[in-house]
Amino acid sequence: MAVTVLGPAPVDPLAPAPRGVWSGNGVRVRRRRGPHRDHAGTVCTPRFCAQRRGSALTVEHDLTPDELSDELAILLTDELGASGVLRGQPDFELVFTGIVRSTVDGGMPAWSRFYRNSLAALESGRAAFAPVHERAMQLTAGSQVLDLGSCFGFFPLRMSRAGFEVTATDLSAPTMDLLSRVSFQFCRPVHTLACDAAHVPVADGAADTVTALHLLEHLSPAAGDAVLAEALRLARRRVIVAVPFEDEPQACYGHVRRFDVAELVRLGERLSHTHPGVRVTVSEHHGGWLVLDQATKRSRARTPNSPIAPPDSCPMPGTM
Repeated sequence: MAVTVLGPAPVDPLAPAPRGVWSGNGVRVRRRRGPHRDHAGTVCTPRFCAQRRGSALTVEHDLTPDELSDELAILLTDELGASGVLRGQPDFELVFTGIVRSTVDGGMPAWSRFYRNSLAALESGRAAFAPVHERAMQLTAGSQVLDLGSCFGFFPLRMSRAGFEVTATDLSAPTMDLLSRVSFQFCRPVHTLACDAAHVPVADGAADTVTALHLLEHLSPAAGDAVLAEALRLARRRVIVAVPFEDEPQACYGHVRRFDVAELVRLGERLSHTHPGVRVTVSEHHGGWLVLDQATKRSRARTPNSPIAPPDSCPMPGTM
């Protein structure tokens, strides 16, 4: 999930907001204090009350700081995804951002709590996405990693903690700015680039491994092919692709494409023809995996910028 909308203006996740309330692009989110009360013309679920009047959407919630994590995406989908009150990915992302910001006062304090909770859930194995991260880490070759479509950047942050030199990329500049700040604060150095995953402004062979975890389902087949071609240009050794297996693409997440093993095999066969010598492996583990190995290890390219150096006051490993 990325904190950017498919509209005229990106969302600033750090913009000032009153205590307990956040507003942006026609969406207003506030944290409920006191017991739930019935509302006329409102969709009420165990944790949310949502009301739409024309183009304006108001959402109330009762989440606590301890509940702020990336698992919020699942809760939102389960309770409001089928209600029709959220009009696709833009509303979903705005409500997500509003919940984080309305639950903890201040931009960085709110997002720091969100990141800390999310990383703790991932690194303990409690989070739904944890098996995907673990598999990707096991498949990674070499010490330099470039991640495409990083979104909040949990995987780059985890790879940094494990000792890898990591570059995170995403189309959303505000999200990459947020990740850069969190990376520094948490003493997990990650270099960030705001760019299209099909046009990454670094040299050929910029990383040992290029990862694209749950990215292709957001793209049309043609756009996905362009991203894979770019990943092969950037990778000296290996490209790792993970996709969810869904009965239908989850529109609220911005998914537009469905994958299964057969589709990954077909995709791998096409890549074998367009990129002779690339070795293709397809497997299934909490979704689908497509691993592309270069026939010959390429020489290491110089990257345009160095990762952010952690401050001298970093806490001991394991405390963040």
